[in-house]
Amino acid sequence: MAIRICKVYTPGTRNTILSSFNDITKNYPEKRLTTKNHRKKGRNNQGIITTRHRGGGHKRKYRTIDFKRNKYNIPGKVAAIEYDPNRSSLIALIYYSDGEKRYIICPDSLKRGDIILSGTNVPISIGNALPLENIPLGTYIHNIEISYQKGGQIVRAAGTYARILAKEGNYVTVKLPSKEIRVINKTNYATIGVVSNKDFYSIRLGKAGRKRWLGFRPTVRGSVMNPCDHPHGGGEGRAPIGRTKPYTPWGKITLGKKTRKKYKYSDGYIVRSRA
Repeated sequence: MAIRICKVYTPGTRNTILSSFNDITKNYPEKRLTTKNHRKKGRNNQGIITTRHRGGGHKRKYRTIDFKRNKYNIPGKVAAIEYDPNRSSLIALIYYSDGEKRYIICPDSLKRGDIILSGTNVPISIGNALPLENIPLGTYIHNIEISYQKGGQIVRAAGTYARILAKEGNYVTVKLPSKEIRVINKTNYATIGVVSNKDFYSIRLGKAGRKRWLGFRPTVRGSVMNPCDHPHGGGEGRAPIGRTKPYTPWGKITLGKKTRKKYKYSDGYIVRSRA
């Protein structure tokens, strides 16, 4: 999706860059594929805030996305390309030949009227889903399964893609967008192509209000707090943080401190870490 640069008519349009929405072909979602979306606003199941600075924002309906792509060998026609407020990529509305309708993550260059397939021996073309063992080396893929038939869990954000580097035994070596290289079971499914809306990361909101519409609340720097509220707080005037390293509000070292678990279940699958 292309971007549009706003002219300076008001302070809110200064330095504002937004999506042009030129690729959108339908302005309202498929009613049967939407559900009520109660957003947690940063709270856990006890109502305690576990992620700060969340809340408010515009109402959203959740679009049910087919991450599993388990309509095997049934052709589907792309009926529309739509905007989804719950994710950075676009979504595609698919009409299958058996009458069912589903949403999928829209790959780049997929157009209305294209035909897509899912299965073990389908053609290598944009939007088709296949097992990793049947995809040629060097192919760009997205929506990759980590566990068989659980549905795509990684490489789903706008403009992202992974590449198949090698195949050996029961595993396929894949290079992820983070530059991490890991092995994934060859029976897991992935979709051909790059995720759409690759200009998403060029967007500049332009004003604080637009950030509030997206469900984010204001953030206060620790250095302007009192010592009882933050390790960086206190002092006279604009004082430095008074420590050798930056700390979180709970006294943990941050900004460079690695937080990955020491012995994580997926360590054995990582050939080269992203760091």
